[in-house]
Amino acid sequence: MEQLYSITEAARAFGVSVPTLRYYEECGLIRPTARRGRVRQYDRAALERLAYAQLWHDDGMMPLADTAAVMTSRAAPERHALITARHDAMRERIDRLSRAAAVLRHMLQCPADHPLDCPVTGAYIRSRVDAALAGEEPPEPAFPDVPEEPSGS
Repeated sequence: MEQLYSITEAARAFGVSVPTLRYYEECGLIRPTARRGRVRQYDRAALERLAYAQLWHDDGMMPLADTAAVMTSRAAPERHALITARHDAMRERIDRLSRAAAVLRHMLQCPADHPLDCPVTGAYIRSRVDAALAGEEPPEPAFPDVPEEPSGS
């Protein structure tokens, strides 16, 4: 007979809370294999399904709705379309975060006493005001790629 793991044991082993596992059940991501009294029990196949859900949700950083959609997709093209959409959104976010990091690095290392006195920051702020007054989209920040200084100080 295959070993069964209680919901508490499964939660502890996978680093999630018992309410999280219950919520995953509500979302259709996992199903208990059996119940002993009122306690949900999971076999290895159910735990593999939980690990599969974590692959998409935790490692792939997909929302639970997208995780469920990928896990229930029957055909590779459908799954690939979902994954491609998430990947594209993630790349866009990474690009935005990279630009934000460049702005912050510049601001930390700028020798000007005030950001408006900085040639780079001041020019960007002035062009942003000009765009706003003209009813245009603000320009993309174009701060020089300043290397990060080692942290830990």
